[in-house]
Formats: sequence, C-alpha cells, structure tokens
Amino acid sequence: MTGLLLFALFFALMLAGVPIGVALGIGGAVAIALSNPDTMLWGLLAAPQNFHAGLAKYPLLALPMFVLVGSIFDRSGVAQRMVTFAIACVGRAPGMLPLVAILVAMVLGGISGSGPANAAAVGGVMIAAMSRAGYPAPFSASIVGAAAATDILIPPSIAFIVYSVLVPGASVPALFAAGMIPGVLAGLALIVPAVWLARRHGMGAAERELPRPPFWASLREASWGLAAPVLILGGMRMGWFTPTEAAVVAVVYGLLVGMVVHRTIGMRDLYDIFREAAETSAVIMLVLGLAGIFAYAVSTLGLADPLMNALRTAGLGSTVTLVLLMVVLLVVGMFLDGVSIFLIFLPLLTPLMALHRWDPVWFGVLLTMLVAIGQFTPPMAVNLLVACRLAAVRIEQTVPWVLWLVVSFLAATIAVAVFPELALWLPRSLGY
Repeated sequence: MTGLLLFALFFALMLAGVPIGVALGIGGAVAIALSNPDTMLWGLLAAPQNFHAGLAKYPLLALPMFVLVGSIFDRSGVAQRMVTFAIACVGRAPGMLPLVAILVAMVLGGISGSGPANAAAVGGVMIAAMSRAGYPAPFSASIVGAAAATDILIPPSIAFIVYSVLVPGASVPALFAAGMIPGVLAGLALIVPAVWLARRHGMGAAERELPRPPFWASLREASWGLAAPVLILGGMRMGWFTPTEAAVVAVVYGLLVGMVVHRTIGMRDLYDIFREAAETSAVIMLVLGLAGIFAYAVSTLGLADPLMNALRTAGLGSTVTLVLLMVVLLVVGMFLDGVSIFLIFLPLLTPLMALHRWDPVWFGVLLTMLVAIGQFTPPMAVNLLVACRLAAVRIEQTVPWVLWLVVSFLAATIAVAVFPELALWLPRSLGY
C-alpha cells in the first residue's frame, strides 16, 4: 500500500507542475516515514542522509566539469572551424551539409557530454549555413536535433556518469569505451536518411555554388578542436588521468583554446560561462540528491520484489522482457529527460538486470540509446526544442522529417540489442 502511495504521490506532484526532483524527494520521504509509523521521526531523518549519499560519489565530481567544458567550447568558435574543415573534406553537393552537421556533432560529442549544448553549438553554425544553401528550416532543425543525440553516447557522457553512480558493476571507463562504437553506428545511421531525404526532395540546390574551403588552412584552424577528444580519451586510456581528472584537463584545454589560441573568449565572458555551467550542474546534482531519497524508499519498501515475482510467474523470457522494456522506455523518453528516466527507473531495472543476467555495461549503453531517441522525438524533445528555437520553427513542423531519423536511430539501437558485442567488444579489448 505504501508503495502505491509512493508512486501515486510522485505522479500527482509531477502532474501538478512540481519539479521532478522535488516530486521524487517528497514522494520518497513520505513513503519512508509512513512505512513505519511508530518511528516516523527516525524515518524522516533517513531523507537527508540519503540525499547526501546520492551526491557523495566520486564519479560525480566529473559532472560539473564536463558541463563546463560544453559551455566553454560552445563559445570558443570550435564548432565553426570544424564545420569549415568538414566541408573542405566532403565538398559541396546536395546532401553534404546535413552530413557535415552530423559529423561535427559526433566530434563535439567527444568534448562535451550534453545533447542540448551540442545542439546549440552545431545549430548556431549549421542551421544558418543550410538555410543559405536552400534547405528548409524544419529539415535543418531535425538534422541538428537528431545529430546532437549522439553526444550522450560518444564519450565523455554525462548520462554514463550518472548511470555508473546508480548501477553497481558499471565503471565510467567501461561505459565510455562501450559507447564509442554504438555512438558512431548511430551517427552513420542518421547520415543515410539525411542525405537520401535531401537528394530525394531536391534540397540544397544552391550548395554547389558556395565556395569549397581550402583543405590545409581549414585543417590548421580545426586542429585544436579535433585534438580535444584525442587528449581526453587518449589520456584516460594511457593512464595519465582518471575520468574525473580528464574533465578538469578538458576545462583547462578549452580555456586555453578559447582565450589564447582563438581569442574568442575574454575575461568578461568567464563569468557568464561559469554561471551557466554552475546553474546547470546544480540542477542536475539537486535532482540526483533528491532521487537518492526516492531510490532508498524503493529499496526499503521492497517495491522491486513484486515486479520480479510477477515477471517470474509470467514466464516471459529475456528477449520478450527486453522488447517490452524498450517499447516502454521509448514512450517514456518522449515525455521525460534522460537523467529523470535513469533516476526513476533504474532502482526497478537493476534487479531486472540481475534476473536476466544482462551485462550492466551493455544495458547502460542500450538504455542511453533509448534515452537519446527521446531527445529528438516530440513532444518533449530537448535537443529538437533547442534546434527549433535556433531555426525559428515550430516543433510540429519537423515531424515529417524527424520520424525518418527516429527510425534510423532505432535501427542502430536494435542492432546493439541483438548484438551486445557492438557495445562490449571495445571495453573488453581495453581490459575494462
């Protein structure tokens, strides 16, 4: 009964407009207190303890740093230089600018771990360029919103950091390595419909008339940005620094590029950059702490046990369970952001992983891919909302285009579900 009250109170508060983190915390605290009325006061004291426990985890130190990296590179002009270099590589032809947008978003994914930040950086450059070349604004917004979703798969990833904190047996280095191949696979899957749609509908007719940038000059300008993923990921692999230390190194490197090399960031800009990163990090950390109360309530009340018993008695196999779970998460992803999905569902899904002996690293990649699809699937598509704002279009105008991209990204997700080695081969090869 208390378990029903927990979820009923949580959903009631959320529907009433209460922020999701506060709804998680209040629902969990009330459920803990009511689980044992004789010691209600002591039960309530568990709330602040678990709030602190939800935050007192070493991997979370990297989270605000990677958020800050995204803000720094967003303002450093790196995205524009990467776009110029990508155009110099692929040339000018119908369908090439969408390809460039996806490739640049994938490279930026190796610097920042935030999808919306990626959408803002890539969209700020590519949407205007695609407009000049004759691409419809809704199509451009769809491409940028979908391309930015690869950001949470290609390391470093804020989503993987949060997942590693919530799931035992899934380390940050292993998740970072596991997300590389699926992230590239998802990006390639997006390129196919993007180029095909552009050429089928005769978009980008003016693209041939635009000049092609010189290769070596554009490579020189883009080299500092291209070196960032190599520094971050290569340094972790070589053992020079941990993922947490890598985040700090990335911040220092980003400031060096923005303030000394490109000189696009001045001292006056630092306050806005640090404030933006601090606000974003504070919101995420607050939600994580409040979700710790919710997770403790789910564990204390044994709410996962009835679910496990129901699945055992239903006789559903691992494959059927996984398919049903993917369908549910696809629908949920249309209405909730990724961090919220992790915080709400992982306390229930962790026993499910143990029941079916799913590898926690592989499952983390699969869950993140489903979350990534939600980032550009209306109505609550955070990446798409950012891209639509930059393109000055309504989100419903993107539906005819974005559905093709959803299907292609889903095909890549199904491939990872069917062939777990796509996610597990690299971390095993690297010894994680």
